[in-house]
Amino acid sequence: MKMVKGIFIVLLFYFVGQCLSYLISGFVPGSIIGMILLFLSLYFKAISPDSVRDIANAFTRNMAIFFIPAGAGLLGSYGIISQFWMSILIVCSISTILVIAVVGIVQQKMEKQKK
Repeated sequence: MKMVKGIFIVLLFYFVGQCLSYLISGFVPGSIIGMILLFLSLYFKAISPDSVRDIANAFTRNMAIFFIPAGAGLLGSYGIISQFWMSILIVCSISTILVIAVVGIVQQKMEKQKK
């Protein structure tokens, strides 16, 4: 029953995120909005972390399954990727560095607030 409740919560936030994305004409993907809303709900203790822990662990244990469609899409776009591989490599490198830096800064601030 706990897994069903966790799945319901995750899908509810996904649905709300999709609705909000539709309202803002898809400027930000609904899955991202839903994830941010779920994070804020957990952070402000509106939802107990125990209610989504099991399903979150199941998702992270099987993370590779979620990359299969993206990998197949990349193989289908080989022609355009081969033309712009250097630009793609640069953008991916810079965005990865920025994400690591932002996550590190946010984590440090959250740890300071905890103490």
